[in-house]
Amino acid sequence: MAPAHLCPLCRQTFFCGRGHVYSRKHQRQLKAALDRLLPQVEAARKAIRAAQVVRYVPEHERCCWCLCCSCEVRKHISHGNLTVLHGGLLEHLASPEHKKATNRFWWENKAEVQVKEKFLISPQDYAQFKKSMVKGLDSYEEKEDEVIKEMAALIREVEHSRQEVVRSVLEPQAVPDPEEGSSVSGSWKENSQVASASQQPSYLDLPPAAEPNRIETGSLTFIGYQDTPGVGNIHSGATPPWMVQDEEFSSGNQTIGPSYEEFIKEKEKQKLKKLPPDRVGANFDHSSRTNAGWLPSFGRVWNNGRRWQSRHQFKTEAAARNKQRSHKEKKTMVS
Repeated sequence: MAPAHLCPLCRQTFFCGRGHVYSRKHQRQLKAALDRLLPQVEAARKAIRAAQVVRYVPEHERCCWCLCCSCEVRKHISHGNLTVLHGGLLEHLASPEHKKATNRFWWENKAEVQVKEKFLISPQDYAQFKKSMVKGLDSYEEKEDEVIKEMAALIREVEHSRQEVVRSVLEPQAVPDPEEGSSVSGSWKENSQVASASQQPSYLDLPPAAEPNRIETGSLTFIGYQDTPGVGNIHSGATPPWMVQDEEFSSGNQTIGPSYEEFIKEKEKQKLKKLPPDRVGANFDHSSRTNAGWLPSFGRVWNNGRRWQSRHQFKTEAAARNKQRSHKEKKTMVS
C-alpha cells in the first residue's frame, strides 16, 4: 500500500502515491488556482512599461497569495506618502526564490510547461520597470507642483478679494471738497461742542439713584439702560426667571406624571399584551364580584392535595350518587 499523500490543492489525503497528480480532479483544481492568480500577474506586467506612482492609502497594504511559494506577497510598494502600484508583486516574481519555487511547483503538480513563463518576470523586465518607476516618480512630483501652484493662486485670489471688500467698507462714502474742508470741519467741531455741552445732564438736579442718558462724542451712542420698571434682573440681585414659581404651580397640589395606581394598571396591561388575544378568559372582567359557588363541582382541582386524590374522590362520590339513584328507582318500582 502506498503511503498517504496530502494534496494542498485538493485538500485531501490520497493513498495512490504520486499518481494522484495525473487525475482529472487534481488537474481541474490546478487550473482553477492558476486562473485565480493569472489576472493579478497580468496586471503587474502592464505596469512594467508604465509604472504608476500615487498617494498612499490604507488599501495599498493588500496582499496576494503566491501559489508557487505558498506565501502572501504585498502587491504594492509604499514609502512614506507614495505608493508604486504592483511594485511588490513584480519584485517577488523577479526574485530567484520565486523562480526555484515555480520550477518545483510545476514539477510536483505536472502543470503545463507553456504556462509557466506567464508567472515569471525576467531581470530585464524588472530593470525596465525600475526605469519607468523613476519616470513615474518625476511625473508625479511635477503634478504635485502644479497642484500646489494652483492652490497658491487660488489662495492669493481669495485674499485679494477679501482685501478689496475690506477696503470698500473702510473707504468714506463722500469725499469733501478741499476748499470747503477747513470751514466745514471748523463749524462741525463748534456745533459738536455746543451740542455736547447742551446735552450733558446736570448731575446735581437728578436724584442719586437715577442713571441719566448721555450721548458720547465718539462713534458709539449710549441710549441708557432699558430696565422694565418694577422688574429686576439677575444683575440687580433679583430672582432669576427660571427660579420664579408660576401661579398655577405655586400651590403645590398638582402632581406631575401618573400616580402609582395608574402605573401599576398600565404595567399589568403591558403584561397582558404579550399573551395571545384569543385565549380563554381574555375578556373576563376581573373587577366583577363573584361568590364561592361559581367554581365547578367536579374534579376538585382547586382543593388541596394531589390531582389523583381528587380523581378518586370524584369517582367514589359519583358511584355513591349512582347507587342512591338506583336504590330510589327500585323503591318506586316496588311501590
